[in-house]
Amino acid sequence: MAALVLAVVSAKSMQSQTLHLLHAFNSGEGASSQTSLIRDSGGNLYGTTLQGGGFRAGTVFKLDKAHTLTVLYTFIGGHDGSYPYSSLLRDSSGNLYGTTSEGGSPGVVGTVFKIDPSGTKTTLHSFNNTDGRLPHGDLVRDKAGNFYGTTLEGGSSGNFGTIFKLDTTGKLTTLYEFTNTGDGSGPSGKLVRDAAGSLYGTCQSGTVYKLDTTGALTVLHTFRGSDGGPYGGLIADSAGNLYGTTSLGGTNNGGTVFRVTKTNGAFTLLHTFESGKTIEGEGPDGTLARDAVGNLYGANVDGGSGCQKFQGCGTIWKLDIDNKLTVLTNFGKGNRGRAPQGGVILDKAGNLYGTTSEGGSPGCGDCGTVFKITP
Repeated sequence: MAALVLAVVSAKSMQSQTLHLLHAFNSGEGASSQTSLIRDSGGNLYGTTLQGGGFRAGTVFKLDKAHTLTVLYTFIGGHDGSYPYSSLLRDSSGNLYGTTSEGGSPGVVGTVFKIDPSGTKTTLHSFNNTDGRLPHGDLVRDKAGNFYGTTLEGGSSGNFGTIFKLDTTGKLTTLYEFTNTGDGSGPSGKLVRDAAGSLYGTCQSGTVYKLDTTGALTVLHTFRGSDGGPYGGLIADSAGNLYGTTSLGGTNNGGTVFRVTKTNGAFTLLHTFESGKTIEGEGPDGTLARDAVGNLYGANVDGGSGCQKFQGCGTIWKLDIDNKLTVLTNFGKGNRGRAPQGGVILDKAGNLYGTTSEGGSPGCGDCGTVFKITP
C-alpha cells in the first residue's frame, strides 16, 4: 500500500511533523492492534492484532519496508490460543515470541508462544489459573534465554496476578503472587529487568514494584487519590530512573507521566493531562519511548484537536527534558486511524512507529492502522 502523507502541526510548537499511513488493516489481516511494534535491523515491523483474522482470534503480522503486510500466523482460538494482548520479542534467528491473553490447554486462560521464520507456531506454555491467567504484559528475556512476564489475574492463593519465569525447557516458575494487601493487583505492563536480575513493573491497582532475585517484592510507589493507576509498562534510563504513565488521575483525571527512582522510590510527576482539554489528548495507555537526550514519547487514546470527548481520536506527543509537552500528531476519524493504544517505538533517525486500534480502511472502520511519524 502506498504511504499516505499528512502534514501535522504541533499544538504547542511550530515544529512540523509528518504522519505516514503505512497500512490500514482489513478484517482478514487482523483488527485492533493494542500493543507496541518491534523493528528489525532491516526496517521491517512486527506486531499483533487483538482480534480479526480468519477465526477472529487475532494475528501476528510483519510489515516490510515496502509497506507490504504479511500475516505470519492466525490464531484459531481454543487450545491454540486467542487474543494476543502483548508485544513481540524477536531473537537473532528470526523467531518471534509473545503471549495470548486467552486460550491454551488445559486452562484456556492464556499461553506463551513461539513462531519460527517458516510460520510454525509452538505453544511454550499454557496457563492453568493456578500459575496465572490472562497474560497482558510484554515478555522480557535474559541472556540465557529465559522469559519473564506477568499475568493480570490468577495465582494459587488468590486472583490478583503473578510474575513468572519460563525457562528454555518450557518449565514455568511462579516468582511472585500478588495479594492485594499493599503490594497491588493486576500486573499488566512491560517489565524492566536490570543487570542484577531484579524486575520492575506496575500494577493496575496503583503500585510500582521491584522484585529481586530472592523473590522479595518491594513497593517503590503507591498511587493514591488523584494520582491514578498505571496501565502501561515501564522504561528505564542508565541513571536508575523508571518512567511510565497512568491512564487516569492527575488534573481533572486525564492521566499523567511520572518518574520513579529504582533506589528509593522517589516519585516525580512530570506531566498531567486534563480530561476534556482535547488539544493534548488524554488517557496515555501504552509504554513510553525515550531518545538518547532523554525526551519521552507517548500516545493518548482519546482527545486531540477538534476531537470531542470520548470520541476516541488520540494524540502522539513528546515530553522534553524540561517537561514541556509538544503534540506531534492528532488523530481523527477516517483513514488516519484513531485510538493509538500501544504507544510508539523510536528508530535512530528519530522516526516514530505505532498502531491505532481503530479507524483505517472504510470497509473495516475499526480494524486500525500502522503509522510512521517523521521529524
